[in-house]
Order: sequence, then structure tokens, then C-alpha cells
Amino acid sequence: MKRPTMKRAVWLLAATLVAGMASQVAPAAAQDGKWRMAKPMLAPQGEVVSVAIGKKWYVFGGYDGANVQARGIVNVYDAASDTWTEKKNMQIPAHHASAVELNGKIYVFGGFVGRPGTKVWQPISSAMMYDPEADSWKELAPMPTPRGSAQAVAVGGKIYVIGGAHANIPGKPMTEPLWAGVPQIVVGTVEEYDPATNTWRARAPMPTGRNHFYAGVVDGKIYAVNGRLGAPFVTMSDVTDLVEEYDPATDIWIFKGRSPTRRGDVAGAVYNGKLYVTGGEYEEPRGKVTFWAFEAYDPKTNSWQVLPHMQIARHGFVAGFIDNEFHVAGGSFQSDGMPGIFSQMATHEVFPVGK
Repeated sequence: MKRPTMKRAVWLLAATLVAGMASQVAPAAAQDGKWRMAKPMLAPQGEVVSVAIGKKWYVFGGYDGANVQARGIVNVYDAASDTWTEKKNMQIPAHHASAVELNGKIYVFGGFVGRPGTKVWQPISSAMMYDPEADSWKELAPMPTPRGSAQAVAVGGKIYVIGGAHANIPGKPMTEPLWAGVPQIVVGTVEEYDPATNTWRARAPMPTGRNHFYAGVVDGKIYAVNGRLGAPFVTMSDVTDLVEEYDPATDIWIFKGRSPTRRGDVAGAVYNGKLYVTGGEYEEPRGKVTFWAFEAYDPKTNSWQVLPHMQIARHGFVAGFIDNEFHVAGGSFQSDGMPGIFSQMATHEVFPVGK
């Protein structure tokens, strides 16, 4: 048989490598649809969190970028009637909080609040339960560690608040406000909340301390994806593509791999055994970047699928599934910090995921 030329050998090697990469990052499935614009939010909002329950999607928080104050809004989108409705504000308004649903109730933890007349982010330890049926709030035992930009997930009747950021001043409480020049730390802290006893306990920390990341649950295991490193502020931080897995049953974290896109300030949701992640933000001396990449992670195969990107790149937004439709809303269309520009949006997009 004729020996391949050097040029052809190089081509064959490249083809083999590309085929191998394709097994880890697959193109969009044929049955997936296209993004469409949906009913916008009642007003532009940024640095919000959300929880979907059935046909309703609850959005909490909000951030007044000009005055650095928390809005504490509660809005709900009803997919059945295609309407947004304003509900009772958060009892303790905060931005960059974390939220999760358990047994029909919504739990909201921590976040940052402002101080009148100052532009600081004050980490708080609040734990609140919202009853969607009664449109009412109940205060719970506070988190042991005040922090913002964490993630909250529920497994086996327990809630896990993971990661986040707070001040790092020796000899002073972690409730010191954060701003430029204030020592701060991004943590891998994991604290487990038991709603049955209204108590907390510490669990094994996440190996890579991060904030502004996404965490989701598949088959009883927690997956942490992407995130901001070093500080909660985009101008003082780096980002990661790491994926780490936590098993609450064994209290052990392991490294799983890397996502296709290195970024922080992402949002996502779980559907049919996969984690869907999109958006994000990153800054460096050469530019300010907002992402629109949309990717899905399958823990069973430890592989990624690249899906059609959002119509508007954004960060500081919310994402959730209503049936098989992936909803995103709010956020900012550019990385923050440009003088005189208000970039928060009320836009709402939807992508149908193939079953």
C-alpha cells in the first residue's frame, strides 16, 4: 500500500484530533429550536436570581447600578397567561443573592446590600423563605457565613449554599463592606441548611473557591460550572472554565473537566439530566466582554453540547426552564462600568430544547 505523504499524514492527524474533540463538544441537536423574544419584564433589572415552579417563574433582587443599592423586587412570569406580575418585595432587599425551590417554597440566601450615601457591597447572612401561594416572607436561621454571589441547590430535602465572596480583614467580622481597596476573598464554603430543624452545618468546601458561577443538581450530585475568581468585582478578578462535582452522600468533591467557554457571571438551569449554561462577563486590559454562548453539560457522558447562542449577550440575568423551554431575562447587555450608560434590560428570550 502506498505510504501517505507528510502533508496527508498531518491532515489525517488533524482530522483525528477534531473528531476526538467533537465527541466532547457536540453541535446542536437537530430537534432543538431557535431563540425567540418573549414578553419583557416589567422594568429593566440586573443582578437578579430566579426559581421556576411549574408554569411560573419567580425573579428576586435587582441592583441599582448608579447608587449601588439593592432593589429587592419580586416579579413572577406566568407562562400560561404570558404575563408578568409584581409581588411583595423581599423582606430584606439584596442583590447577588442565591435562591432555590424546595417543596413548593422558595429559599433566598445572603447577597449584598448597600449603605446609604456609600458605594459598597455589604455581604449579609440572611436566610428567608418565600411562600408563592401566600406572597409572604418568613425569616429563618441566618447562614453561618455572610456572603454574596453564591449558589443554592437542594438535594435530598437539604439545601446547600456554595461559594461566594466576603471581606477578608484579619480580626474583623466578615460583614465588612466590599469595595475597591478592601481586602476580600472568594470562598469554596459549603453550608447545609435543614428546613426541618432550621439549622446549619458546615460541609466539605468546594476545591475551587468561586463566585458568580452556576450550580445545578443531576441524579443527587451537585455540579459547579464556570465562575469568577479572586474577587466579586469583574474589574479585579479572573474567570474559570472548571467543572467540579460534589456528592452530598459522601461529602466529597472531585474534578470533572472544563467547559467550552471560560467565563463568569453565568446563569443556567437543569432539564432532562443536563445542565444548560449561558451568558456571562469578563474584563481584561484589551476589552470588556459580555457572552451569549449557550452550552449544555451531560454529567452521564461528561460531555458538552454547543447550542445556538442567545440573541442578546448578557450578564447579571436569570435563567430557568418552564417545561422544555429555556427562559432568560434581564441583565446587562455589556460589561459594567462605562460612565453614563445604563445597560440593564427587560428583554426576555426563550429557547425550546429538544426532548
